[in-house]
Amino acid sequence: MSGRAASSIVVLMGGPSAEREVSMSSGTECAAALRSEGFDVTELDAGPDVAERLLDLKPDVVFNALHGRWGEDGCVQGLLEWLRIPYTHSGVLASALAMDKQRSKSIYMNAGLPVVESMICPKDKVKSGHMMIPPYVVKPNNEGSSVGVYLVHEMSNAPPQLSDEMPEMVMVEAYVPGRELTTTVMGDRALTVTDIFTDGWYDYDAKYKPGGSRHQIPADVPKPIFDLCMDYALRAHQVLGCRGLSRTDFRWNEELGMEGLFLLETNTQPGMTPTSLAPEQAQHVGMDFGALCRWLVEDASCNR
Repeated sequence: MSGRAASSIVVLMGGPSAEREVSMSSGTECAAALRSEGFDVTELDAGPDVAERLLDLKPDVVFNALHGRWGEDGCVQGLLEWLRIPYTHSGVLASALAMDKQRSKSIYMNAGLPVVESMICPKDKVKSGHMMIPPYVVKPNNEGSSVGVYLVHEMSNAPPQLSDEMPEMVMVEAYVPGRELTTTVMGDRALTVTDIFTDGWYDYDAKYKPGGSRHQIPADVPKPIFDLCMDYALRAHQVLGCRGLSRTDFRWNEELGMEGLFLLETNTQPGMTPTSLAPEQAQHVGMDFGALCRWLVEDASCNR
């Protein structure tokens, strides 16, 4: 953050998205860490009066701990730009692009990054017949944390019966068998690679409930695959125009070797909970949680 050092921080958390619960957990953890670093911290549940509350509080920096729609898709970033309050993580455009999975895939492809075949389809058509040969995945085009994800197995005769909560247009994406890998980027540096193990699908519970998944850090993968994850994650961060912290997720089909690594998506607001991957990777390279939160505050800006 340019200019004088920040002393008063508002941690934006909660909000109206499907990821409210994990955002509250992230925000609580970050607020406690920032207090331990000596900041004056106010926790603010982002409701309809968020702009009025921010004008009253007049923070030096907003720490954005929101997840999901409205919090990481460019909406709250635009509000903070309008209010001229520096904020953590990515700006308006990068946030909007990364949250739109199909648009971000187009950017990845133009940058030469390997992605999985996918299409955007009306929900009713997806419910009435297979849009591609199983196995495939159906998910919202603009949600995170595996919210609303359906895995259609290879032997599935019937198409998925999507819930009424699913949006009218959804993403249908080819399923890549293999291992779940992820890499955090901090500024201009990729940190390491984590291998994620679960007993089943890496869904919301696996991501956020204690014991839902096991993380091997660094991942025990061949060095060429490790290096590709590091390279691809940094390039994805850069081509989307991300700032601060991001995390890029991969699937690796070991049978295909180096040709079997695919970039799934980039998260511009990685979870900051006790089971989250980005803080684990920062810890692995020597930065504890408090120092990571301080770095994000010092990196905060607006007008990007």
